[in-house]
Amino acid sequence: MSEQVREPLWEVFIRSRRGLSHNHVGSLHAADAQMALRNARDVFTRRMEGISIWVVPSASITASSPDERDPFFEPAADKAYRHPTFYDIPKEVKQL
Repeated sequence: MSEQVREPLWEVFIRSRRGLSHNHVGSLHAADAQMALRNARDVFTRRMEGISIWVVPSASITASSPDERDPFFEPAADKAYRHPTFYDIPKEVKQL
């Protein structure tokens, strides 16, 4: 019996319009980045949904665990000065 070798897994992010962020839309297997881009275009933008595609090897992504949420994000709680609750925003400021 021959052993089947799977191509690497890629995460796909698409930007739907200028000025918006790329959003994760799914995953796919491909041999390399160029093939991943072409496959992502064919699979995730069949109806002209995007203007830009990013593909990232899944193995390159490191994520925090939801189970470790409290201890992982706890150090940010003692930096209250980073939140705008202590500042008066002038009327002239339209957007921050």
